[in-house]
Amino acid sequence: MSTPVKADLTARDDNDLVRMTLAGDKEAYRALVERYQGRLLTTALDIVKTREDAEDVVQETFVKAFLSLGQFKGQSSFYTWLYRICFNMAIDIRRKAGRRGGTHLEYKEHTSVNRAAGHDGTREAPGAGVADHLQNVEGPHDALARKELGRKIQEVLGELSEEHRAVIMLREVDGLDYEEIAQAIGAPKGTVMSRLFYARKALQKALGEFAPAQAHGVEEEQLGTSVAQKTGRPATAR
Repeated sequence: MSTPVKADLTARDDNDLVRMTLAGDKEAYRALVERYQGRLLTTALDIVKTREDAEDVVQETFVKAFLSLGQFKGQSSFYTWLYRICFNMAIDIRRKAGRRGGTHLEYKEHTSVNRAAGHDGTREAPGAGVADHLQNVEGPHDALARKELGRKIQEVLGELSEEHRAVIMLREVDGLDYEEIAQAIGAPKGTVMSRLFYARKALQKALGEFAPAQAHGVEEEQLGTSVAQKTGRPATAR
């Protein structure tokens, strides 16, 4: 069993841990690994669909990040920089699998394996939003309706491209702003906003089909609550 990371390291911010790693402190890098491995696993699993492949992506991400750490200039957050490495690796594996004739696996609900609080990795419970409106649905079939809505949201997320799904997860679940998302995926801010608009409209349509009365008047930004809960991922408060 691995030795827990020292408490003084878990309390340090990412930039401090990066500087310590570059100075030769391996424990500092282990603290970064433990802080973000769960979030990256969820990201990879969204794209490659199998846990084995997702775990390989995360492992290779941290290896590549360690070898390239000197190139991290702190112009974006460490997580944003790390996410971009992970996202690109996962997309590459998915495309290679496609060229080999691999089958498209159904998008399935999964729960983030990382609930640990970290300085930059802290997750908080979702606030009020679409899910709260659904709690007020009246009638004997409430539970069934909410379950069906969750299934539909999963279906819509699965039908989105990796690029669209990544953007809405980064915004609504991880709480990144447009500039941070642009840096994470290596795309212009306008592209980020366009992809978010498309993904939100698709999700709003799913909500409207199953709970039109409750969907009326719900802001697009509130969709994050529903996305987070239906994918088992706690939203980061913005």
